[in-house]
Amino acid sequence: MQHFLDLAGWRSEEIRELLDLARFLRLEFKSGGNKPVLRGQTLAMIFQKPSLRTKVSFETGMNQLGGAALMLGPDEIGLGKRESIGDVARSLSRFVQGIMARVFAHEVVLELAQYASCPIINGLTDSQHPCQALADVLTIQDHLGRVEGRRVVFIGDGNNVAFSLAQAVAHTGGHFAIATPPGYELSEDNIESIAQIASANGSSFEAYQDPVKAVRDADVIYTDTWISMGQEADSARRLQDLAAYQVNTNLLKYANRNAIVMHCLPAHRGQELTDEVMDGSHSVIFDQAENRLHAQKAILVKLLA
Repeated sequence: MQHFLDLAGWRSEEIRELLDLARFLRLEFKSGGNKPVLRGQTLAMIFQKPSLRTKVSFETGMNQLGGAALMLGPDEIGLGKRESIGDVARSLSRFVQGIMARVFAHEVVLELAQYASCPIINGLTDSQHPCQALADVLTIQDHLGRVEGRRVVFIGDGNNVAFSLAQAVAHTGGHFAIATPPGYELSEDNIESIAQIASANGSSFEAYQDPVKAVRDADVIYTDTWISMGQEADSARRLQDLAAYQVNTNLLKYANRNAIVMHCLPAHRGQELTDEVMDGSHSVIFDQAENRLHAQKAILVKLLA
């Protein structure tokens, strides 16, 4: 039994196989429909955080593969409050063939995996977002042909999305750079994890404070919200600290002429990026959103079929 919790727990070869599978399943679906390889299988979806893309893509993916999905919100479970995480994992494992969890603390998915007798998928935690990162590198491959040798630059807060993206880029041979204000950098543990993956794939990692220096020769410019769920009380300070890190047409001038712009959504237009960029010719943001479906179907087939 395998879990999908953290990209560091998968070999680079396995990540490349998942990307190949995602492309196959996408082509199969668009050529008439996926084979019902998950018929009779049910995925339980645990949500502590609101969701649009995660809920719809996992539920739709299970349906297209012949299975079913059940959404369980915070009021229905109360992880660690109404019932212990271990007891939830043990109980759900008797009913379903897989569990996807979109939660706050990463320790929750680790504890679910410790006690569950079915695969656990990390749909998002405060420290990691591996499903998004798999869709991201799939999108880069779609538009640029490959990730290997490409310069992928993240601008803004060194958050969970940035960390998982850096791991995914390292797995696929790309060069990752990040520009953050002081105090918003990736942690030393994050950087060590990225470096370990990168060393085996000819990848590299660079950190900057100046966004202009970071995006020079960029093939991909990626940004994310400056205020994630749970950080609302700190909004004023974060908006001030990150104001110089907006992705706009002026910043794009320093990237490669054919660079693509990415965002995992939801976007706060006028903050981390402008309407002109999000709706412009460089944006692949909605292709990226669609690829959540295809990348996650690959994960589901790999773990449940």
